Amino acid sequence: MRDIQTDSNSSSPKTPNVRLRRRSNEIPAEISKLNGNYLLVNDKYKYKSMWIRAYSSLWMLVSVSLIIYLGHLYIWAMVVVIQIFMASELFNLLRRANQDKRLPKFKFLNWHFFFTAMLFVYGRILSQQLVNTVTSDKFLYRFVSNLIKYQMVICYFLYIAGFVWFILSLKKRYYKYQFGQYAWTHMILIVVFTQSAFTVANIFEGIFWFIFPASLIAMNDVGAYFFGFYFGRTPLIKLSPKKTWEGFIGASVATMIAAFTFANFLGRFQWLTCPRKDLSTSWLQCDTDPIFKPEYIPLPGLLSHWLPWKEIAVLPVQWHALWMGLFASIIAPFGGFFASGFKRAFKIKDFGDSIPGHGGFTDRMDCQMVMAVFVYIYHQSFVVGQDYSVEMLLNQIMRNLGSEEQLALYTKLGKILQERRL
Repeated sequence: MRDIQTDSNSSSPKTPNVRLRRRSNEIPAEISKLNGNYLLVNDKYKYKSMWIRAYSSLWMLVSVSLIIYLGHLYIWAMVVVIQIFMASELFNLLRRANQDKRLPKFKFLNWHFFFTAMLFVYGRILSQQLVNTVTSDKFLYRFVSNLIKYQMVICYFLYIAGFVWFILSLKKRYYKYQFGQYAWTHMILIVVFTQSAFTVANIFEGIFWFIFPASLIAMNDVGAYFFGFYFGRTPLIKLSPKKTWEGFIGASVATMIAAFTFANFLGRFQWLTCPRKDLSTSWLQCDTDPIFKPEYIPLPGLLSHWLPWKEIAVLPVQWHALWMGLFASIIAPFGGFFASGFKRAFKIKDFGDSIPGHGGFTDRMDCQMVMAVFVYIYHQSFVVGQDYSVEMLLNQIMRNLGSEEQLALYTKLGKILQERRL
């Protein structure tokens, strides 16, 4: 009977859903079983992993520093490149080789939607900067103005073309897979472009509002790694088995201190604080914003008696930096926890292997996504002053005045303008 059963099994056709060899970024079985007890302090390979991460981090630091030195446009280009890598990693996450072989052109549809979304998002963000860049040339000004005017129409019909393409590409027995990929593509576009849109907006408000929050996330990540490396004993969350309370608290304190001091350092470079109003690559010069002008705070009598200086210089932006440091150390890590849960749902260790010791670009940008949105909202709400037009001010004043008072106000304003002309 055993021989007959063996023959029947060997002669039966193989199913397409065969068990594949575990990929390098899948979670090892021994780690997944431990779930919350696999601490970094107990890892026998932790020193080798630390040096790999250190070399990769140094390489990234040097590269990013050079790009930041080059200016706004190069930083924006870097964001676009990272965006493409992230989209590629996420597109490949749910791909199935068997289905893709039978749908050879379906992959291009994902990238069609991606570049359509890129044109829409960046067209809206950079419209004013484009106009300001070419104001000296009438032909270019008209061309860019028309491009901006019809940008939404162009993007809409590009999307409709992709939609029609998707409908025409539907194949029997692959409907579920194709509609799943269609929904997955749109979710990726929302996640990737929400983060990048706010990041680019922060860049044009001033490089400071890009580099400072990004540095806080990096500092918090490094702090959590080293505090967990040497002192981690208490698991923090089961989604990330190597995260510990010791690492989380130690990194939070270190991030708050670093935020206050690092903001003072960065705030003294004018080319980092000036907003960019066009797409030129020249170095910026502008009137220093009041939040980057030092205020001198006298030291208490006891401290001034023992210290050589009587007062300290503090930039107002340092008080804002404390709030950003608090968010970077308490809330932003939950972006990483979300990504960890997502990876566990798909039984993978990392989204990719582009960065040795760190995983893929998506693994590095999980907390940055949350931070970029917060910084933009915080900057617009608590840092940027409210701009009031003349018409808005006059309307507010006129609401509280009677007809005779309004006439008297107009008469007085007319006399003032006439005197200035003379």
